[in-house]
Amino acid sequence: MASALSLPLSEVGNLTRVLSVPAGCKVVFQCLKGGRGQQACERLAAEGGSRYQVFNLEGGIAAWKAEGLPVVGVTAPRLTIFRQVQIAVGFLVLLSVLAGFFLTPAGFVVAGLFGAALAFAGISGWCGMAILLNRMPWNRSAA
Repeated sequence: MASALSLPLSEVGNLTRVLSVPAGCKVVFQCLKGGRGQQACERLAAEGGSRYQVFNLEGGIAAWKAEGLPVVGVTAPRLTIFRQVQIAVGFLVLLSVLAGFFLTPAGFVVAGLFGAALAFAGISGWCGMAILLNRMPWNRSAA
């Protein structure tokens, strides 16, 4: 039985609870370029995933598409959430710095807070702005 599930890396250890995967089944992880897929393989193995045949799609979906292999459910291209966060935070930092120069020194503090929030997101893997952007209408599938 073939099936697919979009699962955040942090939930890989809960694979059997999220999706009933019988022992001995093949589990293939894929991400954009293969890095997070490899992390998912390692995480599942560390949490007792030896009862599955675990694979990583090397090079990720980008390599798959580059080889001309079929992809189901392809939608119109859009900016990834990662790029949307970069654009939004970059713009907010720019505005804050300009406010610091032309309005109030507090603008520099605000720019620093955005930088700290971005660093926290990178370290922890949790990004509130990404969660918020993911809920925006332009990021919802038409189905």
